Amino acid sequence: MLHYAVVFFVIALIAAVFGFGGIAAGAAEIAKILFFVFVILAVASFVINALRGKG
Repeated sequence: MLHYAVVFFVIALIAAVFGFGGIAAGAAEIAKILFFVFVILAVASFVINALRGKG
């Protein structure tokens, strides 16, 4: 999922360079959402693994 966030970020940068403001903003927003979803899932995974290790 982090890979997709990076891909959309690169698309946003390329679109911004060529002056496509709407496309750049949309791709940046998607990248931001995917990044936060990745972070939440990673933290949840770490917590679950830590709880299983103690039990």
